[in-house]
Amino acid sequence: MEPDELRAALSAVPEPDWLDQAVRRVADEPDAVGRLFAAAGRRCGRAPLPAAPDWTADDAARVLLLTMLPADRVVGQVETLYRYGDAAEKRAVLRALPWLPIGAAAVPLLHDAIRTNDTRLVAAALGPYAGHLDAATWRQAVLKCVFMEVPLAVVDRLDERADGELEIMLAGLDEERRAAGRSIPADATALLDRLRLTTKEA
Repeated sequence: MEPDELRAALSAVPEPDWLDQAVRRVADEPDAVGRLFAAAGRRCGRAPLPAAPDWTADDAARVLLLTMLPADRVVGQVETLYRYGDAAEKRAVLRALPWLPIGAAAVPLLHDAIRTNDTRLVAAALGPYAGHLDAATWRQAVLKCVFMEVPLAVVDRLDERADGELEIMLAGLDEERRAAGRSIPADATALLDRLRLTTKEA
């Protein structure tokens, strides 16, 4: 969702006035973002948004707060909030990255998220900002989604970026699972089938 859509979806949070004031305050006082970011779960709630069930109210509120930071303060604040945040706060930082003026400066945060075993962070790391990941790292992240059974629907531009190397990796995993009497998830099988078809047509 775009920031304007998130703002509209947050109109029914428990304390909309608090959110409005918090957004304005971050624009005027960037150093206040830490306290407000941490308070968002308590003040806005953690319920899924009706307009976007894969987003929670605290996710959306935190993303809005980050989009209000002055450009020269974004990188430092984002790194700090991610480093010291809990899992929900880290996920909100990752989800905000596509809308922040930071270029590729936050790629190390993606690397950290992908190394975790938290499915929420791995999924958030493969959103639109993952376009900054190099091909090898991106492939490994997709394979980790398969291992962790994270739905591949979370991977931005999956069909566009999937290539022959990913096909080889998925095929190897598929063979390993079959030898053990198991299988890879259905969405991974479907991706492998599409890649194989592309290879045959090439």
